[in-house]
Amino acid sequence: MWAPYISKSLWVESSVTMPRYKLTIEYDGAPYQGWQWQDHGPSVQGAVEAAGSKLNSAPVTVYGSGRTDSGVHALGQIAHMDLDKDIRQDKVRDALNFHLGQHPISILDAELVDNEWHARFDAIERRYLYRILDRRPRLALDRGRVWRLPVKLDVDAMQDAANVLIGKHDFSTFRDTQCQAKSPVKTLDEILVLRAGAEVHCHFRARSFLHKQVRSLVGSLAEVGMGKWDAEDMQAALESRDRRECGPVAPPDGLYLTQVIYPENLESLEG
Repeated sequence: MWAPYISKSLWVESSVTMPRYKLTIEYDGAPYQGWQWQDHGPSVQGAVEAAGSKLNSAPVTVYGSGRTDSGVHALGQIAHMDLDKDIRQDKVRDALNFHLGQHPISILDAELVDNEWHARFDAIERRYLYRILDRRPRLALDRGRVWRLPVKLDVDAMQDAANVLIGKHDFSTFRDTQCQAKSPVKTLDEILVLRAGAEVHCHFRARSFLHKQVRSLVGSLAEVGMGKWDAEDMQAALESRDRRECGPVAPPDGLYLTQVIYPENLESLEG
């Protein structure tokens, strides 16, 4: 098997600071207990740290932009790590991918950043996509990557109910009981529900989210789509601030962290 060779000519020891690399990561979350390192099972963070340590003279720590739960996927997770040597950016990417081996994890990009830059604390927005396939036949190709519901969903009704949730609210109803956030108050900047071919896509934008908040919201929106709830029921559930009033929590299969936004991204997004 080909291994990316890192020539000594491509790096020099740093006498002042350790170079910091911003990583853009794609992964299938199904085999993992989530992003964060766990004692009781494999994690995405653990796999990337093991690969990164192969490039370093000591174990490395990889800091993510945020956690994803067990089984949740990512198209654009952002993380950073420090190395004790300067390595060309494309060589870092290729070497990490080589050492990740058969893990369903791909380093899409490695970029040198300032030593003060932080993947989590510098992030100003996170974007998620939830995929639903509303058809009766079971899944053959997308098992584990989309939530199948056997009835057609009313997308317009789902959007009406989603509009109730946009803005700053106490989201205790849609907060997992194990959530460690200091406050249940969050601001959702956008929820967009639309048809995308044979699927229903739910898009979420916010600076940050509570533990299992997106899956809790999608499960309740699905109740609306199936005609079991309406926008008034969603409003009542939100205002109850009672976890027992949440609809069934959607499975992790259809959830993707798609993008993390930083101040330096704003100009290109606005353009």
